Amino acid sequence: MIAFVRVAGVKPGKTGAALAFAKEMATYFKETQKRELEVLLPIGGEVQRVAWSARYNDLTELETVMNKITSDPKYWELVNSASDNFIPGSFHDAIWKTV
Repeated sequence: MIAFVRVAGVKPGKTGAALAFAKEMATYFKETQKRELEVLLPIGGEVQRVAWSARYNDLTELETVMNKITSDPKYWELVNSASDNFIPGSFHDAIWKTV
């Protein structure tokens, strides 16, 4: 099983808006991709962040879903509408293998 995690830094004073966007994106992902996208907030350390996490059977499935979602104009409309909530250059993706 593959776990994909995307973490983004939130601008000061934008946590509420960033969290609303994160949940909106999770709902949209579930509607269009038919899978769960978890929204995560840190409880310690660098707390001005939000993360999304999804699970896939294998890398091929991850690639298929990523290709589908990133070719969706509505996805980019949502992303661009929330850009003022996040620190530019702070998005980091990680791909993990469960053991």
